[in-house]
Amino acid sequence: MRSARLGISATFLVCGFGMATWVVHIPSIVDHVDTDDGGLGLLLLVMGVASIIAMQLGGLLAARLGSKALCLMGAPLMAASLVIVGLMPNVWWLGVALVVLGAGQSLLDIGMNDQAVRVERGYGRPIMGSVHAFYSIGGALGAALGGPLQHLGWPIVASMTLMAALTLLGQVLVMRTLLPGVDSTGATGAMPVVAVATGAIPVVMPDAAASGSAGRDHTSSGGTAPFGAKAPSVLRMGLILAFLAASFFLAEGTVSDWSGRHAVAELAIDPAAASLGYGVFSVGMTIMRFAIDPISHRIGAMNVVRFGAMTAALGVLLVILVPSHPVSVVGWGIYGLGLAGIVPQLFSAAGSLVKGPKAPVVLSRVVGAGYAGLLVGPAVIGWLSGLVGLTGAFWLPFCLCLLGVFLTLALPPDKAEPVSSR
Repeated sequence: MRSARLGISATFLVCGFGMATWVVHIPSIVDHVDTDDGGLGLLLLVMGVASIIAMQLGGLLAARLGSKALCLMGAPLMAASLVIVGLMPNVWWLGVALVVLGAGQSLLDIGMNDQAVRVERGYGRPIMGSVHAFYSIGGALGAALGGPLQHLGWPIVASMTLMAALTLLGQVLVMRTLLPGVDSTGATGAMPVVAVATGAIPVVMPDAAASGSAGRDHTSSGGTAPFGAKAPSVLRMGLILAFLAASFFLAEGTVSDWSGRHAVAELAIDPAAASLGYGVFSVGMTIMRFAIDPISHRIGAMNVVRFGAMTAALGVLLVILVPSHPVSVVGWGIYGLGLAGIVPQLFSAAGSLVKGPKAPVVLSRVVGAGYAGLLVGPAVIGWLSGLVGLTGAFWLPFCLCLLGVFLTLALPPDKAEPVSSR
């Protein structure tokens, strides 16, 4: 399990590094293909739609072939598409290349999240937060390399090819550590053996993994869901998790897409300092993701979501009510601390909602809903800002955070019995 955890953490880092390769080259690529902000927005929309579709297909493939195979397909496809993106001569071909990039990233995304859920069950305690933190580290490393390469005058295709090669090499080096087979009770793969050997709970909601008694199999009744839930309950919980994922992805996207614009347009801050709020948000989110696993282990995953949503609501409320740049920077930092642990808990819950090979299918639906929120969010905030101003538009993520608090009450309660750390 330790080897698998290191491998899947490295896979998250590789995925973040690969996506940063595209992000840091966006300005140069936009100039190269001679498009404007509107054209870039359309390209990002095409890439986002391709990602969502590929996630649904990825869930089905993972159910049949296993999530290790999905990582094996996704990483080379993403690396190859990064090279192709750097070669595209015009906006039309760039759109085609971004469809491939979105598909490759999505396959890797579903595969690595399903692997993380399986490893978390093997540990018998939460690890999803720290694993997701490595995605942020990979993004930071990608930005740290891609920026200087461009500053040194490297052509787009040369710098993207080098970074794509590093992306592929990193994934190849850790592939042997990932869990093989399809995760199901008594099926192929390493999970059942580890679960028996350690007394870990084979398939449970993350709250039960954090607080159920060691050695107790909550799925032994033969049902398809934890706590003996019937199919309608599974559907209801799945819909709630999907809505929460979409809401909190939108909330995260609000900072990256609009915090800088808010500082310039609403607070009259110089553009050079406008990114400070997002920087503090990102640092706070990364630090908290490394700290959130023991917190989740102690208080339960859904309590992490509840308290995190309340903390995030407080942070954005400061931004809304106090028209001061230093206060808004603090507010965005609090916002990041609150949101940090939410998405990992939702993905963990989704991956554990049903047992067997259908688990990654459910996970792909919830992850896809999250990406849909990330895709639609910037447009919704922009539309609202035209009606009530950008500060007024921030009431939307505030309300979604509060709604998230109440929706978690409809999910299964935490158990009281602690599980020993492994």
